[in-house]
Parts: sequence; structure tokens; C-alpha cells
Amino acid sequence: MFSYQPPLKDIRFVLTDLLDASGRLSQLPPFSEVDDDLMMQVAEEAGRFASEVLFPLNAVGDREGCKYENGKVKTPPGFAEAYRQFYEAGWPALACDPTYGGQGLPNTLNNVLYEMLSSSNHAWTMYPGLLHGAYACLHKHASDELKQRYLPKVVSGEWLATMCLTESQAGSDLGLLRTRATPQDDGSVRISGSKIFISGGEQDMTDNIVHLVLARLPDAPAGSKGISLFLVPKYLPEGEGLGKRNSITCTGIEHKMGIHGSATTSLQFDDAVGWMVGEPNRGLAAMFVMMNAARLAVGIQGLGSAETAYQNALLYAQERLQMRAAVRPPQRRSEPADPIIMHPAMQRLLMTQRAYVEGFRMLAYYSSLALDVSEHHPDPQVRADKDAELALLTPIIKAMMTDQGFHGSSQALQIYGGHGFITETGIEQYLRDSRIAMIYEGTNEIQAVDLLLRKILSDGGKRLDQFLAQVQETIDAEINTELREPAEDLSTLVNNIRERVAAIAQAATSHPELPHTVAPEMLRLVGHCSIAWLWLRAGRVAHSKITDDPVFFQAKLGTCQYYFDFVLPETSQLLQIIDNVLESTNHKNQPPMLSDVMRQYAQTDS
Repeated sequence: MFSYQPPLKDIRFVLTDLLDASGRLSQLPPFSEVDDDLMMQVAEEAGRFASEVLFPLNAVGDREGCKYENGKVKTPPGFAEAYRQFYEAGWPALACDPTYGGQGLPNTLNNVLYEMLSSSNHAWTMYPGLLHGAYACLHKHASDELKQRYLPKVVSGEWLATMCLTESQAGSDLGLLRTRATPQDDGSVRISGSKIFISGGEQDMTDNIVHLVLARLPDAPAGSKGISLFLVPKYLPEGEGLGKRNSITCTGIEHKMGIHGSATTSLQFDDAVGWMVGEPNRGLAAMFVMMNAARLAVGIQGLGSAETAYQNALLYAQERLQMRAAVRPPQRRSEPADPIIMHPAMQRLLMTQRAYVEGFRMLAYYSSLALDVSEHHPDPQVRADKDAELALLTPIIKAMMTDQGFHGSSQALQIYGGHGFITETGIEQYLRDSRIAMIYEGTNEIQAVDLLLRKILSDGGKRLDQFLAQVQETIDAEINTELREPAEDLSTLVNNIRERVAAIAQAATSHPELPHTVAPEMLRLVGHCSIAWLWLRAGRVAHSKITDDPVFFQAKLGTCQYYFDFVLPETSQLLQIIDNVLESTNHKNQPPMLSDVMRQYAQTDS
């Protein structure tokens, strides 16, 4: 039976034992009353909603999907009622400003909530998934009038929100968008154009939808520097309530590989009424507040998919009898078959999933704490430092966690064997649903380029050096302890990263395409460094608490050792690829770079 159990013990370990989240949060003025009991109470209630309300709807949403007819969308059975329970319980307001009706709790708890929502029902979670990003964008950039009118409804979740960026000719290159905004004498604008791939652009769960739309003013410069951001509601305001419907039409929904319960819509704006958010031609800067929040959220979607896939693969491996294991325990020698978890090949698949899931949870929650500090610490320099660190980690979280959401689901399906390929077992839905997360909110290839070119090379490696200094402190503390070998492995990786960054920066002066070529490898190198650092810290905690719960903490130590022995060695291959590219730029008989090879193919095809 496919199931989801909130991993509350592991969540408590990361929040309390590893990160001392409540201790750090209570030092920030808005969260002075946050303690361990409050955090776990929120986590337990979130887990109950996710497992008891959302998870039973997951297969229903996949099977029934969304229905489109005459511009209207009907969500799968149970989705609207589940959302009503969600917003009436106050979940959308969890980490929002009390000025607008929020509960004023940390982003850290909001991300704990969304891990469990994503674990239980990816498609449903798409509807409220953009709410906090829309709130953050409006809270920072909207006029006071727009805030007063729209933020309370967004904060409460009474109205859902969308992010309208993509057009058919403008995918990742937003500079190509054509949607127009014509200013009016009353301060509003009229929006005309079409948008595609809009999650929740039409639905039957809320009375109104707040669309945040990128468009061009008449005198806007070309390219991305000429984009402005506008708030365009589904229904126009009238007094304290809703007035007439805005001239926005849902022209269809996509039929997709996965997340069938999420309505992915195309929208047509025909002189729709809207209002500017932020400054003219500075729309991308305002929208990036929402996009960065979305990238963290999408990374956590990957974590959620990987968690549920691992849970069910483990249960199946414990129950499925197949063949005799090479090493059989004495009590099983007379039986003709063993649970497949006895077979080393299955153990490898399971342990790799476990090492990634637990490592990524540490990274997700560590980054969530960094977000809270960057927003609320009284010292501006501390806020700036944490903001820079979060900017460094965000593309890693988005790319590596969503990679693992898909690949972890694939490994879990492999454990199921042929039964995993059958719809009724449930795992194949997670494989299909998780695939989109590697694409939307900036493809993982874009994340790699963003990390290397914009977050590392652009400031001469300053942000990276600050982060690596923290890693080095942990290494120095463990170099003469029981964790000496993992500390030495991590120390070698830190040195290798520093050397390759310097070499890439030097080579890029004469070969500007080179950083683009090795960006995916650099992202995984720095990502593994981040996870290894947190696993090293987790190993120290487990050593110190081993007598408190021997089984639990010994498992943590075993997973830590597995990560360093079986997962971290991927970095050797990554380093070799980077070295091969660097060497090719220095060799007299230089082999053609990828761009040269593909240019030849393009010329041949034409």
C-alpha cells in the first residue's frame, strides 16, 4: 500500500539537534517566542494535514485531472474542499506580516510545511505554492494602496496568485516577451497579450486570482531592461468586494506528463485592467523576489518527492520476497527467499536515496534559517552576508534537489521492479510528477550558469570564499576526531573547488564560453560541498548523542559514512571533466569545444 508518513523524527533532528533553529530564531526580534515545542507543534499539525487530507487525493488528482470547458477549469474531486480546509486553518498566513493578517512565524516553518505538502500531493501544492512568493513581491514592491487592497486576501489565502511570465516565443528569454501595458489617466494600465504555462491561471478553488504579469510599457527599451510588472486581478475591485470580471480569458489547459491535478493554463489579456508593481522598466527586479522564493519552493518539491519515493521503496524492499540473499541471517536459512532489502544491489539504491534525502533536508532548512536571518537580523551587515549566502545556495537547492526528486523516484521505481511500472502501485506517478521541477522556475542548466557566472565569478569568488570559510571551520574542528577521514575528504574538495574556480576565471578571459560548458559540474561540486559539510556536522551531533537513542543516531552515523564513501566520490568525476575542458583550452592541438562541434552539426543540418 503506497503511503506517506511525515518524517517528524528526522525533521526534529535537523531543526533541533543539528541547527538549533529555535535558539537562532529566538534571537531575531519577530521570533523571540519561538521554541522547540512550538516548531514541532506546527510540524506535527502540518504533517497531519498533508498525510490525512492531501495524500489520499494524490492518486485521485492524477487519475481525474483538471477539466476545461468554455474558459472555466474544474479541479479534481476533493481539491477545492482541501484548499478550503487549508486556508481556514490559517496555513497560508503562517510566515506573513501580522500587519496584513499573517501569523508572523519564520520562513523556516513555512518550508517545513511545504516539504510535507509536496511529499503528499505535488499537483495540489502547486495552487498555494506561489502564494508566499506573491506576498513577498507585493510586500516589498507594491504601493500602499495595492498592499491594503490585495495583501490581506493573499496572506489569508482567500485569493490565490499566479506568476505570468512565459509567452510562446519567450520561454527562458524574457527579453523577448510582447505583452503590452498602456497607461491610463487614472493611474491604471491596460494589459494586452497572451501568456502560457500559467500554474493555477484558472481554477474553482478561490473567488479571485491575483495575476502578477510581466509586460512592456509603450516607451520601454528593448530586451529585459524594458520589462515592467503589473498586478492584474481576475475580478476588479468594487468597494470592499468584487466587481466585474476583468478581460482575462483562459483559452485552454495543457495535457501533461504529470501533475495532472494542477491546471497549467494559457491566458489571453484583452485590455485587462492592472496596476504597476514597483518602478517602470524594473519589473524583473520585482519579479525576482517571487522567482527566488519559487526556486526555493521548487527545490523543496524535489525533496518532498524524493522523501515519499524513498519511504515506499524501503517498505516494499522489506516486504517483497525474491531470491536467496548472498548473506543470509541464521534465522532465514531454511526459507526459499529473502526480502529484497537483503540484497546489496537494493541496499545501494536505498542508501543512496536516504543519503540524499537527509542531506538535502539539512540544506533546505539551513537555507530557510538563512532567509529568516537575512530578513530580520538587526545588524545590516549580517543581513547582507546571509542574503549573499542564500543567493549562492538557491540555484544549488533548485537544481540538485529537483534532480534527486526525479532520479530518487526512478531509483525507487527500480526497487519495485515491474510492479513499479504499474499505475496501481503509485510510484510511477511520483516519477512523472517530479520531472517538471527540473524545468520550471528556470531550468537546472540555467541554475548552473546562474551559480557560476552570476554568483561566483561576478564578484571574484567572494561569496563562495565566505561560505567555504564556514566549511573550513567545521573541518578544522573535526580533523583530529572520530570524523577525521570525512573531514579530510571535505578538506580536499574545498581546496579543489578553490583551484578550479581560479582556473576557470583565468581561462574565461580568452575563452568566454568555457564557464558555460562546465557550469553543471561546478554546481554539483559546490552542492556536494554543502551537503558534505552538513553531513559532517550531523555526524558530530550523532556521535555526541549516541547514548540517547542508539538505534536512531547509529543510523545517522551509518548514513553519514555512506554519503562520504559512496556518494561524495562523484566529485572526482566532476573534477576530471572540468580538468579536461581546461586542458583543451591550453593544448596546441586543441580539440573542438562543444560549441564548435554543435556549430558544425547546425551547419550540416541547414
